[in-house]
Amino acid sequence: MKSKFVLLASAMLFAAPAIAQTTPPAITPGDQGPDIVVTGVVPKSETDVLAGTSVLRGAELTRSLRPTIGETLAKLPGVSATSFGPSASRPVLRGFQGERIRVLTDGIGSIDVSNTSVDHAVIIDPLLSERIEVLRGPSALLYGSSAVGGVVNVIDTRIPRSVPVNGYRLSGIGTYGSAANERTVGAAGDVALGKHFVVHADGSYSKSDDLRIGGYALTAQRRREALATSLLPVDPSDPEPIDYAANAAVRGTLPNTAATTWTAGVGASLITDTGSLGVSYSHYDSLYGVPIRYATLPGEEQEAPRLSIVQNRVDLRGEVKTGGGFLDSIRIRAGHATYRHFELEPDGAVGTAFFNNGTEGRLELVQAKRGAWQGASGVQFFNRVFDVKGDEAFLPKNETNQTGLFTLQQLDFGKLKAEAGVRYEMTDVAARTPATDLRFSGAARRFDAVSGSVGFSYGLTDAVRVGINLSHTERAPSAEELFANGAHAGTQAYELGNPNFRLERSNGAELTLHAHGTGYSLDASAYYTRFNNYISENQVDQSICEAAAAPSGRTVDFPCFQSIQADATYYGVEAEGSVLLGQIGGYKINADVLGDYVRATIRDQGPAPRIPAARVLGGLEAQSDKLTGRVEVEHVFDQNRIRAFETATPGYTMVNASVAVTPFSTMPKLSLTLSANNLFDVDARRAASFLKDFAPLAGRDIRATLRFSL
Repeated sequence: MKSKFVLLASAMLFAAPAIAQTTPPAITPGDQGPDIVVTGVVPKSETDVLAGTSVLRGAELTRSLRPTIGETLAKLPGVSATSFGPSASRPVLRGFQGERIRVLTDGIGSIDVSNTSVDHAVIIDPLLSERIEVLRGPSALLYGSSAVGGVVNVIDTRIPRSVPVNGYRLSGIGTYGSAANERTVGAAGDVALGKHFVVHADGSYSKSDDLRIGGYALTAQRRREALATSLLPVDPSDPEPIDYAANAAVRGTLPNTAATTWTAGVGASLITDTGSLGVSYSHYDSLYGVPIRYATLPGEEQEAPRLSIVQNRVDLRGEVKTGGGFLDSIRIRAGHATYRHFELEPDGAVGTAFFNNGTEGRLELVQAKRGAWQGASGVQFFNRVFDVKGDEAFLPKNETNQTGLFTLQQLDFGKLKAEAGVRYEMTDVAARTPATDLRFSGAARRFDAVSGSVGFSYGLTDAVRVGINLSHTERAPSAEELFANGAHAGTQAYELGNPNFRLERSNGAELTLHAHGTGYSLDASAYYTRFNNYISENQVDQSICEAAAAPSGRTVDFPCFQSIQADATYYGVEAEGSVLLGQIGGYKINADVLGDYVRATIRDQGPAPRIPAARVLGGLEAQSDKLTGRVEVEHVFDQNRIRAFETATPGYTMVNASVAVTPFSTMPKLSLTLSANNLFDVDARRAASFLKDFAPLAGRDIRATLRFSL
């Protein structure tokens, strides 16, 4: 299959994009808005962004909305999802997940623990977003070295950006989904108090039952294992023997996946001709279950965990326009959150508790444009204190402090555009453990990382632009990768880190093509990245974890996974395009297609684990001012390129259809969207999921969404 895809030369240039977050233009929810990307030093056309980029907004966002950010974005090129049940699904970008991508809210991290385990939800509510932007590849490193795989930036209205023309703004959304009997409502409103002061309030509520699936919960291989185990003699000393035959028979519904989530937020902004200053407070509260990892072999653990999550968060955003000279503006963006979640036992008792206090801030100096030259420089700070308490405390209490200095400079000569940036990042990671905890020893590490990039694009015609981006990145290991030493039920593994890890380094190249003309569009990327000291988990002999657990007297009941460093390569392609086929009456008929493929290898280990399979998705759409109908077919190929501790993932073909209507000409911003997803109830499983053998994607799901704005 390798011969079917373009291999790019590895680049050894230093630099990592470090672009400052700008204030996006005000966009009414449901409005498509301008075709620009706002996650950058200045808003720019999507065709001018040097790396692979996607923007989800308006009607497309409404059709794609799901309770999790991962499922909302899963149909974008180069994007998959971890799919740890319907309530915990994080984006996977170009095969990267966890520590190598960043999920942001308006340019600042989500400040949760979703990066530490796939069963932890991202604390961002897609329901209240007005647009979501995805930057894939090394160019996303403007937001920190942990974004080597890409960035997801969810932009909301919690801190108002403009004064309402009529003195107020109001938007709302309501959704029903049949697969989980999902009932969701949300609303947001702004009110102007005078000419320059705007207050904001928003809230959402979502409740769903256990997820309906199209077949068995377990794959055929796991069912065979469970049925074979059910024939073995029952251990008379076991007080609660597992019914393996019943496990094999679970179908139609995925037990323990019901959820209830509510959010509330308030904000206020002072907005003048020379700048703005705004603050907000938000509260997030969720109780959800994750799919049961059913035991199929003797001695396996089986739990039905539920998670209770609460986050309280305060945000600040400000901008001062300096009036020219060398600087055009000075911007500040900051957020602080306290987070906790409890992993609950069947009787409601707290088994393990996670506590996370985090602060992140950015100060950006945006230069005034001088001819073809424009740029920005700044500083970014991040602090996290993370503590796990209870039976499955796989990580000691730890603190991370990170300071980044960055600059990005751009040249725009019309047909030729260029940019170069550099980022220096200082990271301190320390384990704070009591002397009585024999599993962990107090340790502190300091890392100095320098990353950078240089990129060029050239307009072959007014409609076609090609580009190349070369990068060198350096990433400090996380506390989880350094200090983990304990059982982690979420991944069904005893996880063992390495406090002696070095910086993870990579060199990469990306080619891009943007073609946008009358009646057609095409965006494509091909990329190649080579890593030194790439950090991954590898299953090793149980004796290694038993030796690590011995000082504390704990037993090792899960398979042993140890973090290692080795060289690795990632390469792939992604593309999406559309063409206007013609017009029938008042309807424009469009056809579109997207596809992506990634191949990842770790030296002396084999394929990187949990890499999404290649896929292609095609759609046919009829559009008018009042009615849009769409039918699409997605085919995901088999994923047989796996590690020894994985199982192969069969491919599937899924058919979806939708109709969106604007019923009243006097209310153009009121829409009703009806969609039927997975029409033929296929058994679909994602290769990137830890739970793919135990929890398929949703079965047939009929959804209705009403959205309005005033």
